Amino acid sequence: MTSVRTPVRTRFAPSPTGFIHLGNIRSALYPWAFARANQGVFILRIEDTDEERSSQAAVDVILDGMQWLGLNHDEGPFYQMQRMDRYKQVVQEMLDKGLIYPCYMSSAELDALRERQMAAKEKPRYDGTWRPEAGKTLPPVPAGVKPVLRFKNPQGGSVVWEDKVKGRIEISNDELDDLVIARPAAADSDSFVGTPTYNFCVVVDDMDMGITHVIRGDDHVNNTPRQINILRALGQEPPVYAHLPTVMTETVDEHGEKHVSKMSKRHGAKAVTQYRDEGYLADAIVNYLARLGWSHGDDEIFSRAQFIEWFNLDHLGRSASQFDEAKLRWVAQQHMKTADDALLAGLVREQFARRGVTLPALLQAGEGDARLIALCALYKDRCATTVELADWLAMYVADVTPPAEELAAQLTEAVKPAVAALAERLTTATWDKAGIAQALKDTLGEHGLKMPQLAIPVRLLVCGRSQTPSVDAALALFERDVVVQRLRRA
Repeated sequence: MTSVRTPVRTRFAPSPTGFIHLGNIRSALYPWAFARANQGVFILRIEDTDEERSSQAAVDVILDGMQWLGLNHDEGPFYQMQRMDRYKQVVQEMLDKGLIYPCYMSSAELDALRERQMAAKEKPRYDGTWRPEAGKTLPPVPAGVKPVLRFKNPQGGSVVWEDKVKGRIEISNDELDDLVIARPAAADSDSFVGTPTYNFCVVVDDMDMGITHVIRGDDHVNNTPRQINILRALGQEPPVYAHLPTVMTETVDEHGEKHVSKMSKRHGAKAVTQYRDEGYLADAIVNYLARLGWSHGDDEIFSRAQFIEWFNLDHLGRSASQFDEAKLRWVAQQHMKTADDALLAGLVREQFARRGVTLPALLQAGEGDARLIALCALYKDRCATTVELADWLAMYVADVTPPAEELAAQLTEAVKPAVAALAERLTTATWDKAGIAQALKDTLGEHGLKMPQLAIPVRLLVCGRSQTPSVDAALALFERDVVVQRLRRA
């Protein structure tokens, strides 16, 4: 790993203007992992300056999703709307130093300027009309107009940084116009400083919070040179930047044609918390997300501890990654197989509680813990989520109704006497896997049947399905009376 500035301080700074999906949360996962890998600090900052679109519901999804995934922050959450006095203080300091200036160009004048520039095939940009320069005469200040405040961007030269994902990026200062860093103050306000803008607030936050590494989506690349110039004007060295490629997803339009688009709510993305409700394990989501843009050799499945141990910025991918639901399910299955059975038992209890299902005494907390843990151990290999695991275990919680046609095909007149004989044997058999296996063996020998001829109808009658783990193991985790009663319905 290359050396890093210490102590490492990273941040995740979402805007609560819509629910947070997997593409968004990846921009939290990497800075969290980098901070943990370097014994650093991970900061959560809520960029809620868009008051019309921001909502508490969106904030709640961010906080709930991060808590569920175990992406715990060390400082914060900080809310930009609660820091407005600090931003205005820095604006005033910059005004006093001549780093920013008032601009009285109206929106209509700015639109007309852009139209003229586009007609001349020039890049539309503010032309510096109100920028003070030595020997320059500014236009007369219009009466009763509150100005915007613009940053005096350096003229000539370039902004250069070594992006940890994209490599060297160089932007000419002549491509950057003077950024508006504060909107006009209210007409009835005595203040000259209005509402600070997003790009400016970000700079002040990163400066005040001592951010050493900014790891964020590449939709922010165009903001970076402006933010670097403001930071340097404030006497600060910029952090290390890593701009992550977009997460893409496949969608199908109304004509059945497939398209690859940026992951978004409009293109079918789900809130992070929905994956929790669907029963995915948090470690599985972390594993899958980690591989959407980062790699450690050919390792596909790894623990959270391994991810933190291995993570660095040198192996971030440069190409956009595509979300693949089938791959996510495969990763989830691998994590289910190795998950702690007691953890799964607790999650399955939550799934049944969410369904309003009361567990039978045999499975209730306390005395039933061991049996529920054993059930999870037996069935987890067949599942990708705890919802699916709860579906499997439903036959131990409530009565079953076997598929009529399938039962009729399997429970033939030749097999019915064997099922009845098995039910009788099970009333006195030792109630464990070995005892049930012996009862099955004895019944097969007595009636001259092969195991599938008896096991399939037994599964259908007791479990409501024809496929389960070994029939003796599945039956042993039922109460004896339940098994015997269901077999006697044959």
